[in-house]
Amino acid sequence: MPKVVSIHSYRGGTGKSNFTANLATTLAMQGHRVGVVDTDVPSPGIHNIFSLEPEQAPVTLNSYLWGEAAIEEAAYDVGRTAGIAEADRLFLVPSSVKADDIARVLKDGYDVKLLNDGFRKLVKALELDYLFIDTHPGLSKETFLSIAISHVLILILRPDKQDYQGTAVTIDIARQLNVRKMLLAINKAYSSLNFDVLRQKVEETYGAPVAGIFPLSEEVVQLASEGVFCTKFPDHPVSQEFSKVAAHITAEG
Repeated sequence: MPKVVSIHSYRGGTGKSNFTANLATTLAMQGHRVGVVDTDVPSPGIHNIFSLEPEQAPVTLNSYLWGEAAIEEAAYDVGRTAGIAEADRLFLVPSSVKADDIARVLKDGYDVKLLNDGFRKLVKALELDYLFIDTHPGLSKETFLSIAISHVLILILRPDKQDYQGTAVTIDIARQLNVRKMLLAINKAYSSLNFDVLRQKVEETYGAPVAGIFPLSEEVVQLASEGVFCTKFPDHPVSQEFSKVAAHITAEG
């Protein structure tokens, strides 16, 4: 059965889109067919990591939400630009970066129910094994939908008091929505921290497993969202950590 994986963070700046791109690519490199949908409609950005320029993607998630195109028409094969040799492994549905389109979304919104229908159609049309949803930070109707339909919810947090408090709120809501499997990923952790102690503290606090701890990496920062890190630096500890998280995703249950 295909799995829906939502990647979420309570606050912006956690590296959520970068995390989503690398984890999706890791699974695609393992031979799975993977789709990614950028539902961060007010502030899209994951297309940059997959080197998909806006002029190369005239049809977007917005086009589908406004009844202008089928959602599969907005899906672009980004495997080669992500660094995967095989085609038809990794697809991205980007959101529009046009100022007028973003303003329209902020002013008028959209029918959230269409998202759920679109996800189902996309999984079927592309015969996906995994569908990743890159969410908008914070809590909203769109967030609740993504959480509710997910087989796996991954919450990204930094070792920061604001992130800790926001994550606690999100976890409470996720449990009320009966999320099937919830994982935590700690990002941008200082190397001076004891990662074993950090993992134990976070797991005890939230009662959820930490699937990975990602150090604050200068190499990741230097890449500046121009490409997928795990294909450019496959032997880097950060890339190896993505493989560990991928193992949690592919595990049964």
